[in-house]
Amino acid sequence: MTSEAGEIMEKLKDKKAEYEPIALSDSSVNLEDIDNRIITKFLGPERYGQVRIQGSGVNPTQYFGSSSQQYMLSGSQAQAEVQRLKDQMAQMQARIGEQIAQIKVEAASLKEEVATREAEKNRKYNELQLQLQNMMQMFQQS
Repeated sequence: MTSEAGEIMEKLKDKKAEYEPIALSDSSVNLEDIDNRIITKFLGPERYGQVRIQGSGVNPTQYFGSSSQQYMLSGSQAQAEVQRLKDQMAQMQARIGEQIAQIKVEAASLKEEVATREAEKNRKYNELQLQLQNMMQMFQQS
């Protein structure tokens, strides 16, 4: 803690000590309201977008109450969101399944084409071998 923060803490403690007897003797005075007034006096008014908390371990829900959870989804909204995401995943899986099936068909087609070309190449090779043998026999006879 910096020395400036330490000084502010000391001033806050002193002011709180002044107001505590008043709060204890007068039931209409709320001690938390006094804390807020003291903090506002020393630190200035709150600014938009900043959270001012008191003490260690205090979170915004404890400080402001449960209304600070207004941005959280309700149970039914959360379930709807989960269902939407599950549906989206199912659609993606279906698309991927279709793409895999299409790729398998294309792969089978390519295998057939390769086999056909290989058979054609072997046929031409055998044909050339036969022609070569015939030519060799012609040269040997002449």
